[in-house]
Amino acid sequence: MGLSLFRILALFTLLLFSVVTAQDYYGILGLSKDASDRDIKSAYRQLSKKFHPDKNPGDEEAHHRFIEVGEAYEVLSDDEKRQIYDRYGAEALKNGGPGGGAGGAGSNGFGGFRDPMDMFEQMFGGHHGGFRGRPRGHNLEAHEELTLQDFYHGASLDFSLNLNDLCEHCSGSGSEDGKTTHCSQCQGQGVVIQVVRMGPITQKIQQMCGACQGKGQVIKNSCRKCKGAKVERKAKAFHVDIPPGAPRDFVDVKPGEADKGPGFDAGDVFIKFSESSKINLGYRRRGVHLYRTEVLSFEEALKGNWKRELEFLDPQKKVHLARKQGIPVKNGEIERISHFGMPVPGHQDTFGDLFVDYVVVTPHKASNKLIKDEL
Repeated sequence: MGLSLFRILALFTLLLFSVVTAQDYYGILGLSKDASDRDIKSAYRQLSKKFHPDKNPGDEEAHHRFIEVGEAYEVLSDDEKRQIYDRYGAEALKNGGPGGGAGGAGSNGFGGFRDPMDMFEQMFGGHHGGFRGRPRGHNLEAHEELTLQDFYHGASLDFSLNLNDLCEHCSGSGSEDGKTTHCSQCQGQGVVIQVVRMGPITQKIQQMCGACQGKGQVIKNSCRKCKGAKVERKAKAFHVDIPPGAPRDFVDVKPGEADKGPGFDAGDVFIKFSESSKINLGYRRRGVHLYRTEVLSFEEALKGNWKRELEFLDPQKKVHLARKQGIPVKNGEIERISHFGMPVPGHQDTFGDLFVDYVVVTPHKASNKLIKDEL
C-alpha cells in the first residue's frame, strides 16, 4: 500500500514538473490561444527585432529569447504544427508528432526546429534565407506628384512601370527545349576550389560556381526570346486610389508586384506621392489645415468697408473675406475660417480650418508686387 502510494506521488510530481516546464509558445509571443495568423506574425516581427543578437551583443538571455521566439513562431505559424501543439504540447513536435519517433520537425541543432537566424532573414526580406525557404527580391519605389486639389478631392491614378517578369516563351527556365547539361566549370558539383597562396602558405577555398550559380547544371540551348536570361522586361499596369485628405507623403503598397524572377519571391512596390506646387490657388497645407496670405492696402486695412470672394479648392465653395466700415485690420492679423481646411481622412464631412494671414502694405512700402506664398 505504501509503495503504491509512493508511486502515485512520484507520478503526480513528474506530471506536474512536465506541465510547469512545458514550452508555452503563446506566452512567449505574448498572445492568447485564439490569436490570428496576423497577430502571430506581428508579434514575431516585434520580438525577433527586440531580441536579435546583433542588437544585444553578449547578452545570453536575449539570445535565448530570440531562439524561443523563433521556435514559437515556427510552430504557431504552421497550421499542422499548431494543431499538434494545441492537442499534445511541445514535446510531441520535438519527438516527431503524437506517438513519438525521432527526428520530428528536423534536426538542425535547435531541438528539432529551424535555425532562428534563417527565419529572421526570410521574414525581413533578406537574400540569405538558407535552404529552407525562397529568398525575396528587392522592393521598388515609384514616385508620383499630385496637386493640392488632387489631395483635397482624392484621385484615381493609372500608370505603368517597366518590370522584370518570367519569360513567357520558356516559362522562366531560360532554355529553348528544357534541356540542361553538367556545368564544365565545376563538373556538376555546384562549387569550385580556389587555391590561394600567401608566401609559404597555401589555402584552398570552396566557392559557389559562378558559371552555373551553384546548380551544377547549365542550359544547353538558350531561349530564343530571353537569350537565357529567364526574364523579360514588361510594362505592368498599376491603379491607385488616393482618398480625400490623404497626407502629402501618402504611400500605397503593392505586395509582391516588384521584379519577378526564378528562384525568389517578388518584393513589394512602394508608390510614394508628393505635393506639386501647381494649381494650389494660393493655399498651402499643414496637416488638415490650410493657410493663405491676403494682401491689403493701407487704406483698406485702416478704414475697412471692403469684401473679397476667393476661389477655393472645392469649386462649389467660395471663401468670403470682408470688413465693415471702421473695422481695421492689423498687419499680421490671422483670421480663422472653420471647415475650410482639408478633409479629415476616415471622418466623413469633417474638415480642418483655413487660416488667413493679412499683410498690410503701408504707404512707404507700397508696391504692386505680389507677396509670394511659401510652402
